[in-house]
Amino acid sequence: MRRHLVRLLTVLAVLAAAFATPGLASGKARAADDWNPPAHLAQPLNEVWNHVESTYGNLYGFRNYGWDQVMANRGSVNYCVRWESDAPVSAALRDRIHAALKRQFGKWMSAMVVNGKGHNAWPYTNVPVNIVGWAVKNRSTLQWTDNSVDIYAGVLDGGGSPQCAPDCGRFFHQDGNYSKCPGGAARHYDQSLWLTKGFQGGAGGDWGQRMGQEYFTGALNQENIHIYLHEVGHTFGLDDFYDWSPTGQCCFLMKAGSAAQITEFDTWMLRDFWRHLKSRYGL
Repeated sequence: MRRHLVRLLTVLAVLAAAFATPGLASGKARAADDWNPPAHLAQPLNEVWNHVESTYGNLYGFRNYGWDQVMANRGSVNYCVRWESDAPVSAALRDRIHAALKRQFGKWMSAMVVNGKGHNAWPYTNVPVNIVGWAVKNRSTLQWTDNSVDIYAGVLDGGGSPQCAPDCGRFFHQDGNYSKCPGGAARHYDQSLWLTKGFQGGAGGDWGQRMGQEYFTGALNQENIHIYLHEVGHTFGLDDFYDWSPTGQCCFLMKAGSAAQITEFDTWMLRDFWRHLKSRYGL
């Protein structure tokens, strides 16, 4: 009897310790069990995250990563196309640009899906891309008359580049207040695809992605528009690797010029970023 009593007390003590340990019996701890990168990537992934934590000024406080935008929209993202060029755009070219944008963005979102489920509590298996507006200097550049997207002609930023209305942009209204946007929240844009004539290379961040107009339109039929894909990686928080390489990793998309598609290492870096941010959503 005494032996059974001691055993019972031991079991109760273990249970009490478990529930007294913050997060041990919580969904947060269970989600952490889903972190299972291949063994050969464990060390370089840790190196990357340590580098991110030591170099990002407001890593956990920043609230406008691509993750935040998709979550705020409950599983979608809205785009504005900034056409900084005098090259004419037919309805057919517009539709090809839209299709390529959706397809390329979807490559990163597909990296968050495993066996038909979101990886590590990521709640979406498909993230639709909605193109809600086009911005140009002159309306005559856009050679269509339908109203499939909002058109902003002559709305310029401080540098004289066309932009969709700031009242509709998440970059300007991260509180989600689009009350001054003519189309309301449904016509707001989270990111801009900024295509600039003669622009070399690319740039990306929470505001969207910028690259050469000629480059993007010339790559519409390519399987991977790699400059765009690289810049979207930055939108979701991924770093550049200009001056160092993680152990054993020579060639991956976020190391500019070393790969032209999302690699296994890029995929796991993306998942790792989500792993460290998901708790802000109670996941």
